[in-house]
Amino acid sequence: MKAREAPADEVDDDDWFEPPTTEQDDTIEHSLFGEILDWMLAPLLLLWPMSIAITYLVAKGIANQPFDHALEDSVTVLTQQVKQADGALPRRVPDKNRSGRDFLRGDDVDTLYYLVVGGRGEYLDGDRDLPPPQDPDKYRSGMVLFRNDTIHGTPVRVAFTYLDMPSGGDDEPRRTLVQVAETLEKRAQLANEIIKGVILPQFIILPVILALVWFALARGLSPLAQLQERIRARPPDDLSPIESGQVPEEITPLVGSLNEMLARLSLSIDMQKRFIADAAHQMKTPLAGMRMQSELALRQTDHDEIHRSLLQLAKSSEAATRLVNQLLALARAENQPQAGTAFEPIELSELARGVVQDWVQASFAQHIDLGFEQPAYSIMISGNAMMLRELLSNLIDNALRYTPAGGSVTVRVRSTLELAILEVEDTGPGIPQAERAHVFERFYRILGSNVDGSGLGLAIVREIAQQHGAEVDIFNNPRAQSPKLPGTLLRLSIALLLPDAPEEDDITYG
Repeated sequence: MKAREAPADEVDDDDWFEPPTTEQDDTIEHSLFGEILDWMLAPLLLLWPMSIAITYLVAKGIANQPFDHALEDSVTVLTQQVKQADGALPRRVPDKNRSGRDFLRGDDVDTLYYLVVGGRGEYLDGDRDLPPPQDPDKYRSGMVLFRNDTIHGTPVRVAFTYLDMPSGGDDEPRRTLVQVAETLEKRAQLANEIIKGVILPQFIILPVILALVWFALARGLSPLAQLQERIRARPPDDLSPIESGQVPEEITPLVGSLNEMLARLSLSIDMQKRFIADAAHQMKTPLAGMRMQSELALRQTDHDEIHRSLLQLAKSSEAATRLVNQLLALARAENQPQAGTAFEPIELSELARGVVQDWVQASFAQHIDLGFEQPAYSIMISGNAMMLRELLSNLIDNALRYTPAGGSVTVRVRSTLELAILEVEDTGPGIPQAERAHVFERFYRILGSNVDGSGLGLAIVREIAQQHGAEVDIFNNPRAQSPKLPGTLLRLSIALLLPDAPEEDDITYG
């Protein structure tokens, strides 16, 4: 393929000035103080009722112990009265022991009941309504046991025991049941007193705990307020790092992140300031030239002189237009999103072929042979097609400007196992080894080149390459024919999206 039809270094200004649209999510502000307070007080207020319930159960257990001992003593006393019946099973507890049993009726708070039942289930003495224990065979004789029961619909605590009494003959001893029951008023009163003694102080301690927690949180979060005041007191143009030695250890990572952001912001602002200063300086020359040519044309009366002035004015206008377009392209490349969200799969050979076709006419006008070489297989990469076209256009434009008439420029696409390779090769004067590190700087031009240009083309190439994670290298043209014209080979290496191409030898050029 040979050459292209018209210069295509113009940038679509409408795309540049269109403001980006971003979706803003509705956010809800949260108070760190309130959240910490909630996480501390919510468990406390949840556990407090549980503590009261557990305390009540423990208090009931504590209250039962002394009264159970007293109830056991009552059963023991009653058992001794039953055994005094001369070793025989009585039909009724003797009246002479009636006074010994009267103590069971002496309680003015709780009501006590007792019952004595013979081995055949016959009633001997006490309250007939007091129910006997269930499954008596599973209880061992001589042990005082306890159970909860009811009598006349009232809950009672019952202590009972079985006695082995002689039957009066050769038969086995018969078991006599002795049990004493007591209502639960005194137990409930004691449990309530224990609960009051434990719970009432908590109503005094709990507000004190809340106040101390509030004070501790306010004191602990005070460094955040101090950091906020220090940041607010800064001048708008102060982007120096925030001192991290005056903040707690937990906030140090946050301060470090802020300092990193401030450093990036400072670098971005410095780049913008330098860009604006350089652009203003570079724009002065073509604008001043256009003004001089227009004033000269106004003073001329000869049509030929006027025509020459207007031609020079048109050239200056074209140079100014090119400079403005390249400035806009560089600014757009610098502000392109770093993430790959705007990237898409691109067939590199197809993209390069389209760009080369655009430069055919320009190469014809300069009498330069513009060629294009591509492999037979597809080379897929991930990138921004518009920015990559801009990159290749700048490489071709730069090659055509520095290649003398009768020379050649070749655009080549190839690949290795992992990389896609885009090369632009010319037969111009080449770039000296000492200058190769500087040609990518803005507005840098090699002295003595005598070629019109703004010095922004390769700066745009480097910026777009960095956006795509690619590398740009400069070599001499290995196919150059003249020692005076060693030529230049600019190579862009970018990662393959689908590395399905056959492997090629990666030739190193010097």
